[in-house]
Amino acid sequence: MPWFGTLLAALFLAILLYAGARPIGPIPPLGNFLDPVHGVWAVAAAAELPSASSARIPGLLRPVRVRYDRRGVPHIFAESETDVQRALGYVVARDRLFQLELQARAGAGTLTELIGPDVLSIDRAARGLGLPGAAERALAALDSTSAERTSLNAFADGVNAWIDQLSARQVPLEYRLLDRRPARWQPINTLHLLNRMGWTLALSGNEVLRLETRARVGRAAADALFPIDNPIQEPLQPNGQTAPRFDFIKVPPPGPPDTQFVEREKSSIRQSSLMPRAEDALGSNNWAVSPARSASGFALLAGDPHLELTLPSIWYEAHLVVPGKLDVYGVTIPGAPSIVIGFNRALAWTFTNTESDVMDKYAESVDEDARPNKYLLDGAWVPMTRRVETYRGKGGEVLAVDTLLFNRRGPINRSGGRWISTRWTVLEGASSLRAFAAVAHAGSVADYFKAMETYGAPPQNMLVADRAGSIGIRSTGRFPVRPGDGRGDEFRDGTTSASDWTGDWSWSAVPQSVDPRQGFLASANQQPIDPRQHPRYLGADWYSPWRAMRINLLLRADSQVSVDDMRRFQTDPGSARADLFVPAFLAAAGLSHDSSVGRAAALLAQWDRRYLRENQRAVLFEGAMQALSRRLWDELTDPVGNPRSWQGPYPGESVVAELLADPDNAWWDDRRTSVVEHRDDVLNAALQEALQVTVAIHGEPDAGGWRWDRVRHANIYHLLRIPALSRLELPVQGGPSTLSPSSGSGTEGPSWRMVVQLGPNVHGWGTYPGGQSGNPVSHRYAEHLQQWMAGELDSLRFPSRIEELTGEDASASLLLEPAR
Repeated sequence: MPWFGTLLAALFLAILLYAGARPIGPIPPLGNFLDPVHGVWAVAAAAELPSASSARIPGLLRPVRVRYDRRGVPHIFAESETDVQRALGYVVARDRLFQLELQARAGAGTLTELIGPDVLSIDRAARGLGLPGAAERALAALDSTSAERTSLNAFADGVNAWIDQLSARQVPLEYRLLDRRPARWQPINTLHLLNRMGWTLALSGNEVLRLETRARVGRAAADALFPIDNPIQEPLQPNGQTAPRFDFIKVPPPGPPDTQFVEREKSSIRQSSLMPRAEDALGSNNWAVSPARSASGFALLAGDPHLELTLPSIWYEAHLVVPGKLDVYGVTIPGAPSIVIGFNRALAWTFTNTESDVMDKYAESVDEDARPNKYLLDGAWVPMTRRVETYRGKGGEVLAVDTLLFNRRGPINRSGGRWISTRWTVLEGASSLRAFAAVAHAGSVADYFKAMETYGAPPQNMLVADRAGSIGIRSTGRFPVRPGDGRGDEFRDGTTSASDWTGDWSWSAVPQSVDPRQGFLASANQQPIDPRQHPRYLGADWYSPWRAMRINLLLRADSQVSVDDMRRFQTDPGSARADLFVPAFLAAAGLSHDSSVGRAAALLAQWDRRYLRENQRAVLFEGAMQALSRRLWDELTDPVGNPRSWQGPYPGESVVAELLADPDNAWWDDRRTSVVEHRDDVLNAALQEALQVTVAIHGEPDAGGWRWDRVRHANIYHLLRIPALSRLELPVQGGPSTLSPSSGSGTEGPSWRMVVQLGPNVHGWGTYPGGQSGNPVSHRYAEHLQQWMAGELDSLRFPSRIEELTGEDASASLLLEPAR
């Protein structure tokens, strides 16, 4: 961007910031904001990378050369891995300094020191869960000469070298808005960051949800509504089937409230940090194809992790090279000293969340209910550990002080009139640093799996493909073995050590597959293993496997998959969910004599069940599905004799599909009416309601207001949720439970799309919704956004030598030298 254009952009930014509401912190005085050194003009001055620059880093052993390609990706060439890590810290800080600090503080529970009291509840949740203490223990457990500790220190050297050399003009805009200065980076910050990611991906067995459901409809019905095993089986570990299997049962009718849970349910308090997840908003996909089923004759891999969408993005692209030792390309989380998802010269890898239950809750007995000091264990009173947490504001003032309690399992809190402790693998020092560093050197699927045996949490479905043509997948991490029935979705008795975990699953027992006969592998957060093959408890209330069903359908139908096919599949608009439910609505409407039902059905029948941006009928279907849930689950939302509102999610749509096969099941009856309803009555009423509501909100069907791209959008917020720095109401292809799922708020979605071909020369394509720079005036702030919205991927430059990046392929260079 020309300098004059950058200044105009800065002025426009200033106008936007002062014209619009800012949700966090006071706006600085306008005069200060327009100051040529400290204000918005300085933001413009530091917006773009200089064509050539140099810097010195303390601790650097030898000079490091960095060349940025035209996409703003740094290609770092060094003579040692510690120097690569120092350089990575420097370039990440150069582009994403505010994001680095914000994310680390989120895990440390010190956001108030940067932002103020508005975020006190977030800090309290992080500390109350024990995240800071876990990071401290993990750091203390690392030997000072270990590779992990060395990498943490090296990355910190690079970040702090940038901070120490930071001029007033280069201070990121967010610090100016918050009237703060960047804090120096500590090695523990990386562990805070990784623990925060564990929090983002955490799932418990929904103990509170199961308790609340039993309190309303009894044990048998509750266990069927939120089952251990999904009624539709399409596991990631191939089970020999060539289509999804429907393990439908007769769902028990609503029963009398389970009296032992009623009083607890009335006073139950949910932990906001671990609410039961929505049906399918935060879903990820990955798949790989063997050479025998690819058009090129080489293995192909696609990675598509879905996370919260932010500007700047959660990911930062980089290429790390130490000749003869390391050559790896991909994305890292700003603050991590290695590539997290990517490829080297021999293989490629990616993840999806396993959705397994690695967090258990225990009902404890304490000596004093109001102010406990001890808890009962095996007949003896054991002292609790206390940790005093002081929360400070931006000026160092004390905002609050908490005394937190911990027992041998983890944090202990009062909830629902009881004292509950939590045990969670993330709190037990399972660092992923060694694993991420090791996989960069792996040369085969077997090497990769071996390297990942040190990985602990959060559990991930790790997919890998290599140049030899092998493909493999494994649910990787710690999976606890529980005593008795092995379930982790119910409160356990904390007064006895017999309730404790007895170990971890062996590597041979976890869901996995290498080179299956079917010639492909895929995961999409579904239940990983067929319970008929392995009935052991891994989790409960799994996502409905609509995305897994769709990608497997596409892969089974194509024995000559191309790179472009892999790309297109990532935004495929088809829906296994719509394919199942639309015919049910139309069949029910065909038996109705109501003209409004007939009109709604005629409109729905015009839809090809694809979530294209221009389609004008998906909005009617989504309205019908929402109305169906409201009508179907009245026993939960309006329980007899229990006025407390329903706080959990509705049962999954796999259970709704199960009920479709049982038209006279008691769940179809709406107890709020004087007649007894059956399946078709409820389907027709839901479709009729959907038409009324859709017309009321969006107008008549063919007036233009029903277009999907006017109804459903992606909303990518700036880290401080400043509208002027965000990109909102972006039209995208995809819908609920498609391979590109979208949430109601549009704030979650595909965070990094990647396709890799593992031929003689490994070639990758990718993109993400944003850009490398965190500076909102830079052209690199959101430069990939249009490409991401269109479902296109860019060719990723993967040079063996720095000299290969020249001319139009290169945009800037940086020389890093040892400090004098």
